[in-house]
Amino acid sequence: MYNKQAFIALYSILAKEVSRYFRIWVQTLLPPAITMTLYFVIFGQLIGSRIGDMDGVSYIEYITPGIIMMSVITNSYSNVVSSFFSAKFQRSIEEMLVSPVPTLFILMGYIFGGVSRGLLTGIIVTIVASQFVDFKIHSWPILFFVVTLTSMLFATGGLVNAIFAKKFDDISIVPTFILTPLTYLGGVFYSIKLLPEFWQNVSLGNPILYMVNAFRYGFLGFSDINITHALILISCFIIALLSLAYYLLQKGIGIRS
Repeated sequence: MYNKQAFIALYSILAKEVSRYFRIWVQTLLPPAITMTLYFVIFGQLIGSRIGDMDGVSYIEYITPGIIMMSVITNSYSNVVSSFFSAKFQRSIEEMLVSPVPTLFILMGYIFGGVSRGLLTGIIVTIVASQFVDFKIHSWPILFFVVTLTSMLFATGGLVNAIFAKKFDDISIVPTFILTPLTYLGGVFYSIKLLPEFWQNVSLGNPILYMVNAFRYGFLGFSDINITHALILISCFIIALLSLAYYLLQKGIGIRS
């Protein structure tokens, strides 16, 4: 049973994380809004007008959930990887680990910070999207559940990346060479039904495909992927990454000299 001081520590870590990205909001919250506006203008209006409908809805309406999910994934991940690595680089995380604060609360403090930025960015991008397309929400529970789980998953992934990173350049390797390609190939801008059967099967190995489609189901009510399978897969990834991150923190791997 955790005492009151442990929860105060959790709140303090979370408050620090939130105040950090609010303090530099021009670098953390404004760029996603500008970038996603360009996506809507270029892909939604200019290119989308030539493509026509996709699965019975306008192209800009079809890509809206994927674009929102892109911003959530990117910001959840980048918030934790940059913040935790900075704490590791400054060696302040070592002081936290030897303090009476439970490892689980340190872990959750950083993850909740990443989730809060991911969800806030998602709200901002949704407001931007509402200026370009009139959309109706098919299922609020699924929408909220999927975006929260996805944000938690990539926040945890950012923490694992930060633990293994040895220099600042290392924190950009995963987003550049893994995260970005998987996101663009995750069905954000197209339906995998348009692909040949072989590439459809290959696409099923991309975990982001399940997240984008589950989120799209929450918006539009249809998906290329079975929703139950998608939710189970996302949950399994979260459990695996959380277990790994907790083990690494508990053992001090990549942190203690």
